[in-house]
Amino acid sequence: MKWDIQTVGFHAQDELIAYTQEKTEGLQKFYDQIVGAEVYLKLVQDQHKQTKKAEIKLNIPGNDLFAESSSDGFEKSVNESVEKLKGQIRKLKTKLNKH
Repeated sequence: MKWDIQTVGFHAQDELIAYTQEKTEGLQKFYDQIVGAEVYLKLVQDQHKQTKKAEIKLNIPGNDLFAESSSDGFEKSVNESVEKLKGQIRKLKTKLNKH
């Protein structure tokens, strides 16, 4: 699987990049047709706090799946986005099995 991770508004530590890659690559055990993933980690400045946002786009032949999540930590945002993608993968597999 080819993947690309980009950070917006900050410089990510290697641990965060490795964690994000591990979680994203873990989606392959749910669906082996994933060609690649694009991950955007953004630091969003709100009125009084900084929100950490994770956006993940999975490249699948014929379909692209996308999920995003915002929270007070990047790891939590990545986990929530991955969980959303797992649900989308389940729906996609169900739809494909019906045809």
